[in-house]
Amino acid sequence: MNSVKIKRSRKPAYHHGDLKRQLIAAAEELILERGVDGFTLREAARRAGVSPAAPAHHFGDAEGLLAEVAYLGFKEFGDALEAADTRGGEDPQARLYQQGLAYVHFALGNPARFELMFRHSKVDFSKHPALAAAGDRAFKILEDAIRAATKTPAGAPLSPEASGYLMAIWSIVHGFAHLALGGEFDGPALHGKGGRNAILNTFLPLALKHLPRPAPDAGKRVGVMTRRNPRGLRP
Repeated sequence: MNSVKIKRSRKPAYHHGDLKRQLIAAAEELILERGVDGFTLREAARRAGVSPAAPAHHFGDAEGLLAEVAYLGFKEFGDALEAADTRGGEDPQARLYQQGLAYVHFALGNPARFELMFRHSKVDFSKHPALAAAGDRAFKILEDAIRAATKTPAGAPLSPEASGYLMAIWSIVHGFAHLALGGEFDGPALHGKGGRNAILNTFLPLALKHLPRPAPDAGKRVGVMTRRNPRGLRP
């Protein structure tokens, strides 16, 4: 009697690096669709085509995956701000202007990452040193331009006036980014203005020309902030 050997089909094996990228992509897709609060590790695994337990190999838990997405966001964000700062040359105001453009364009080009980067209820930065360092780096690029504008030496605390100047500029560009992401620039209030492209290409540059300027003595008074924001470019 002839025996026939039957070969059992095997499920395709995932390359570890590929699975990691697939899970990151699935997480970003979920955040875009459902927001950060709608993210679940189980659904990310399902979309990546693996079991709910599979992500633990790379990320440990849901926060670990979100921390990786936020880290990638801050890393690319810092790169964008650094390039913009370089384009600004030696003029602090030009540096801040270029950083403002880069800030908003990054947010619109990476909406899922941008939303997650500022949601500390979902990711404890203190548990993820690489993420914290990436956030600190992004903040320092802005802070260095503020130091140049207020003539505050490296290593010296920012004065209250210089700190207020930093917060004012940060608030303007961050608010602009959220308005754009929320579709406010596409709504009836700005009907006939040319849509988002016109807002970004025309009105964003014009708005940034009105960035506040530091008081003449902004860098001379007694400081209250440490040189580095320990939480990075994070509210």
